[in-house]
Amino acid sequence: MNFQKIRLAAGLYFVATPIGTARDITLRALDVLASADVIAAEDTRSLRRLMEIHGVPLDGRRILAYHDHSGAGARGKILEALEQGKSVAYASEAGMPLIADPGYDLGRQAAEAGHAVTCAPGPSAALAALTLAGLPTDAFFFAGFLPNASGARRTRIEMLRDIPGTLVFYESPKRISSSLADLADVLGSDRQAALCRELTKKFEEVRRGTLGELAEEYQSKTVKGEIVLLVDRSHSQSVKESDVEEALIKALETHSVRDAADLISEMYNLPRRPIYQKALKLGKG
Repeated sequence: MNFQKIRLAAGLYFVATPIGTARDITLRALDVLASADVIAAEDTRSLRRLMEIHGVPLDGRRILAYHDHSGAGARGKILEALEQGKSVAYASEAGMPLIADPGYDLGRQAAEAGHAVTCAPGPSAALAALTLAGLPTDAFFFAGFLPNASGARRTRIEMLRDIPGTLVFYESPKRISSSLADLADVLGSDRQAALCRELTKKFEEVRRGTLGELAEEYQSKTVKGEIVLLVDRSHSQSVKESDVEEALIKALETHSVRDAADLISEMYNLPRRPIYQKALKLGKG
């Protein structure tokens, strides 16, 4: 047996489940599933199958369904079990609960009610893709799914243009072509990107290139499976400190400190606060 039946303290246990390969589950996750008084899942069938694969018995326990369409009623049953001092394990269909999956309202309300909330961490498609993409990982922004409609999608992409980190999206095979086209158009076709498909599964694939290259490749390509799309941050040309200072000196000849800072920060697309502090010093000089 890969699991141990242990005594769990009362509380809510978020359990990460595999995104593909069933053996990616952690031993602690199996322990929690084997030992919790109550089990809840986004997809009861997939969790039951996962437990069968690893030989974890239900022992008479029923798996409660809790997903995006469950509403307050299902959440109320789980909170009631917590009120009774029970341990509750909750698993999303694949990956980490709450990461583009249900669980936020449940976790928030459980914590607000004073119940212990913890996590048996594990697989995550976003983190697996960041590891494989070959793009910077020092800072990243998880943007989830882009909107279906092109207009709303382009607006959302525009909002993410200057995020100082790698952008991470989940995408549908049906929309990947149009999403890549909009990303290339709004962010620039020369931005580096990576398309990660079917991670940890038999047909795992990672395609790297510029947004323009990927948009062209997938323009008429039939794609299947789960997709994580990653896009490098903007690499705008660096601005010399001396150029900023010279521009501030000129601006201060005809503008107030406040207006000069506004003008130069907008001109060089730089944060206003340090520009304002520099303008104050130069204005006193």
